[in-house]
Amino acid sequence: MPITWFKRKLRDADSPFLRNVGWLGGSTAMIRISRLLATIILARFLTKEDYGLAALVMTINEFVLVFTRNGIGTKLIQADSEHVEGLSREAYWLNWLLFTGLFCVQVLTAFVVSWIYQDQRVIVPICVLGLVLLIIPMGLVQASLIQREGRFKIIALAQLAQVSTDNILSAILAISGFGLWAIVLPKVLVAPIWLVVMLKNHHWRPHGKPTATHWRELMGFGGPILGVELLQTLRSNLDYLIVGRFLSLEALGVYYFAFNAGAGISLGIMNATKASVLSHLCEARDNLADFRARYFQSLKVMGSAIVPLVLLQSTLAPFYVPIIFGSRWDSAIPILIIICLSAIPRPFADAASQLLIAINKTEWDLTWNIIFTCFFAVALFIGVQWQAIGVAIAVLLSHWLCLPLFTIYASRLAFRHLARTQPQ
Repeated sequence: MPITWFKRKLRDADSPFLRNVGWLGGSTAMIRISRLLATIILARFLTKEDYGLAALVMTINEFVLVFTRNGIGTKLIQADSEHVEGLSREAYWLNWLLFTGLFCVQVLTAFVVSWIYQDQRVIVPICVLGLVLLIIPMGLVQASLIQREGRFKIIALAQLAQVSTDNILSAILAISGFGLWAIVLPKVLVAPIWLVVMLKNHHWRPHGKPTATHWRELMGFGGPILGVELLQTLRSNLDYLIVGRFLSLEALGVYYFAFNAGAGISLGIMNATKASVLSHLCEARDNLADFRARYFQSLKVMGSAIVPLVLLQSTLAPFYVPIIFGSRWDSAIPILIIICLSAIPRPFADAASQLLIAINKTEWDLTWNIIFTCFFAVALFIGVQWQAIGVAIAVLLSHWLCLPLFTIYASRLAFRHLARTQPQ
């Protein structure tokens, strides 16, 4: 009987969603291992000021890149089958228009940031990173269609090849004395890897003359999603901007190191698995019982993957940081532990956010993100009065106070809405 029970459990666990999460989570875990090895080398060969400059450059780049997560690809995943081809064709040309504009914005932003922080060393790296924006549009539609078809193995392998190569190159360049460029340059060099994988694994290609018939539909659906992405990016980087502006580049370097050596691993896995949650939910929108079961399965899977990892990492931080990275980073240990612990409620809130997108209530998600971002910003400006450790505590308290409330409220609201519109 125990053997029969085990076989049944194994069969129940073998679902497309769990396989997708497994591929994405496994890929991200391997990426983070390579990133950890690169971080060890970077910590040995880069100065705290190098880390501070890199944090500033990467933060500005992330603010521009957020506009690439504008919901257009999400619309292709969510759209009805008969509309996918037409939407894909127009999404391709719309992406080119948007990404070319974003490249110009990033170049202009480099000069503005240089003036604000009184440091011209950031201009060229920010401009060079912008070149990636001219590569992405060639494969973005294919990437969305691959996700729509549930072939997350391809997405996972593309990420693994691209980011692992990035990490290896970063380590080599750091040892070679490239300083800040050891972090910046590899991200441009590895961008074609992702493009080749996307083009090779999907047959779709643009055809016909460019038209704008469905641009309003694409942008209308993506507007709230872009708003949410903007607010999430602001929250993810606002602490960097505040520490760098009100403390020092060296303090920013310590804080940036603590984040990447700590919560960066768990947050990377969360971000990688969000797309599979959305696809998993969208497949069952017409069946309330199945939809509900899939959602709570997503909560369980994401929680069981992230929470033990966070607890293990935060517990072992005082031991592995001085041994692996060197004693000069001991001051980052308390910040690392606090930031790590702030990640625990995040996977549940991410799943709740994907739930709202799946039922086409992106405006509810946007409203919540506006409220939370305002609360978060106030907390950070209060926390910075106690240096970087105060900022880390503000991050922890904000997430632990607000995200569980959002998860519970959004879940109840979504299922009440579905019960009214799709009675079972």
